[in-house]
Amino acid sequence: MKVRLNNGVEIPIIGLGTFRSKDEEAYNAVLHALKVGYRHIDTAAIYQNEEEVGRAIKDSGVPREEIFVTTKIWNDQQGYMKTKRAFQKSLQRLGLDYVDLCLIHWPKSYEKTAETWRALEDLYYDGFTRAIGVSNFTFHHLEHLFETAEVIPQVNQVETHVRLQNIKLQDFCMQNEIYLEAYAPFMSHYVQELLDDETLQEIAKKYKKTVPQVALRYLVEREIIVLPKSITPSRIAENLKIFDFALSEEDFQTIRKLNRAQKRFPEPDNIDY
Repeated sequence: MKVRLNNGVEIPIIGLGTFRSKDEEAYNAVLHALKVGYRHIDTAAIYQNEEEVGRAIKDSGVPREEIFVTTKIWNDQQGYMKTKRAFQKSLQRLGLDYVDLCLIHWPKSYEKTAETWRALEDLYYDGFTRAIGVSNFTFHHLEHLFETAEVIPQVNQVETHVRLQNIKLQDFCMQNEIYLEAYAPFMSHYVQELLDDETLQEIAKKYKKTVPQVALRYLVEREIIVLPKSITPSRIAENLKIFDFALSEEDFQTIRKLNRAQKRFPEPDNIDY
């Protein structure tokens, strides 16, 4: 299943996240994901696995044009010229001629964001990336970006899961034709809390699915792009099997009520890196 971004580019609604996947673990995870049907891989310069991701893409035998690849510009590489240099280094590490999506990883100052965005716009115009977007941006970061941007972001990638549903942020993004993309859909290192949720367990049992599958399905039904991360072959395959069932309206609303605004990653206005 794919969604169409505001520039007409199509993106698979589920991709493999590679945060904290290192060395051969990253290589094997991406290779297996492509083998079982994933066509969307998410990485970043700061993950230090772009080389492994690129090698797995090459070794998979899947045609490059069938794979949607995302990378990101890290905080200390923001600024017009720094961003352009950092992007070219990412391309070299990936072994690719272009990426499908490049994101500003975290917002810094409004001025720095504007400079970085201008560099991404140039890379977009020059065909080095098919889409551009942001990550960890809230309302005010986006509003200030809109003041100078020529290209509206196609994606905003933020922490999103059943305990942090970002309903109003998604509404704001969709009003501006920006798709919300969910990292940490299983609550990252708090995954056990997700697995132990009795409400989700009951719903999963009803559909003969796992709790993670139900959690992903809920986000997908909200038209949120999801990026489950795993290095375990069986779980990588399991996370893709969410398109053979649909939640009832009652179950959908029950999950909606699990929202607790429980953020597990830093607030973007308070980061010191």
